[in-house]
Amino acid sequence: MTDPGRPSILRAARKAFAREPYAAVTLRGVAADAGVSAALIVKHFGSKEALFEQVADFSEAAQLLLQAPNERLGEHAVRTLVEYRRKNDQDLLVRVVFAAGKGDERALIREHFRDQVTRAFAARLTGPDAELRAALITAHLLGLGALLAIDKTGPLATAPPETVAALYAPAIQDLIH
Repeated sequence: MTDPGRPSILRAARKAFAREPYAAVTLRGVAADAGVSAALIVKHFGSKEALFEQVADFSEAAQLLLQAPNERLGEHAVRTLVEYRRKNDQDLLVRVVFAAGKGDERALIREHFRDQVTRAFAARLTGPDAELRAALITAHLLGLGALLAIDKTGPLATAPPETVAALYAPAIQDLIH
């Protein structure tokens, strides 16, 4: 059984590290936002540094997005992104957008994203410009994720995932082949 505090902690930590410099983020502040004790954060993650490493890690996102053969990868990635957002009320990738500012911690988040997501897509691609096409694929997914986060009541918020995939995935699939 999964501890319900862990997802709340990660959600609060992602917001905190996105909005504040690393030095300004405290375990007490994250705990207050998550509705848990700081001791529970230490129990789950051990330290602020370990919590940050978890926030900066995109390996789970890459694994979920890439769990399909290349012939269906665009459709799978779009459906996964939409379904994950709806089930967890958070996005797999968008936190990297908040890492656009200055600071070593934000650079680390961007580096992990490039290594764990964009390069993972590039490794699956064949043909010319694989790295560029992978960057464009992740740009498509980031755009979709951002709109899902922003527009909680519009047509995208209520459309069935298969409809979103049918309309959006072909552009991504064109970049895969």
